[in-house]
Amino acid sequence: MTEFPEYLNVDYTDGEGEDPEDYPNIEDKLQKALDVVETGLREYENPAVMWTGGKDSTLTLYFVKEVVEQYDDIEMPPAVFIDHFQHFDELIEFAERWADRWDIDLKYARNDDVGNYVDANGLTPGDDIPVDELSEHNQHHIRNILEYEEDTFPFLLDTYVGNHLLKTVALNDTLESEGIDGIISGIRWDEQDARADETFFSPRHDPDIYPPHDRIQPILQFKEADVWQAFWYFVVPETVDGYPDDGYVPQSFDDLPNDLTHEDIPVSPKYFAGFRSLGSEISTDKSAEEPAWLQDMENTTERAGRAQDKEDLMGRLRDLGYM
Repeated sequence: MTEFPEYLNVDYTDGEGEDPEDYPNIEDKLQKALDVVETGLREYENPAVMWTGGKDSTLTLYFVKEVVEQYDDIEMPPAVFIDHFQHFDELIEFAERWADRWDIDLKYARNDDVGNYVDANGLTPGDDIPVDELSEHNQHHIRNILEYEEDTFPFLLDTYVGNHLLKTVALNDTLESEGIDGIISGIRWDEQDARADETFFSPRHDPDIYPPHDRIQPILQFKEADVWQAFWYFVVPETVDGYPDDGYVPQSFDDLPNDLTHEDIPVSPKYFAGFRSLGSEISTDKSAEEPAWLQDMENTTERAGRAQDKEDLMGRLRDLGYM
């Protein structure tokens, strides 16, 4: 990593000043995503895919698979799954099932120091963790980087300290240990204000904050509705035997064609159940009773069911290396 980023030839301004309207139809969005993925897989020496099991990262993983299958000289990179210890059980099961079916090398990013303390002391979400019981590495992040002065912090994902330790530190430690120079992630311009100015290739080169790497972001140009259109008319028909070739949009939880089940579909059942965004099991609620893709995406907030929906917090976390 000492020469990073001298061996790269990517355009860090690609996408600058753009928004989803610059890609007026689904074909434009799909082609741009595939182009960005191909460039990323060719340019970076040790790329990986950030996969949460959610719709955006699963769509991104699909694009990576498509590019790898198209070119004999490109290998499938591993997928990194951040296990923050507060996932829905169904989400873990979903990720492991589809990693097996798609032959994905699934690597878990965990803050084992925090996880071990939680297990050893039988903590549940919301219980306090003493700062001085953690490793010097975690204490450094809490005291010197976050400048947090309290003696304890709650074991909750959707807080400043909890999110940083359980997600960002876990991710950055994995980037360093695996020598990952480019992480392919599924963020979108329309998802949050903190992501609206991102470009398709985004540098993260400050060694005082994170292991130097780049973010490769193929689906910036997708809106929430575009993601679902891509799933039901491209991803699912092309990857699920027995699904209608021309696509089909399920209208309820059990509305799947040709006797297919939820286990056959690379879409988390939580979306069928009314969730639009999947975060912590503790702090995420369904948005409505109908499936996510049938809800009012124009006039309601995608992350309304999640406790962490504060732009100032998201901006600070992203400055520290969060996705």
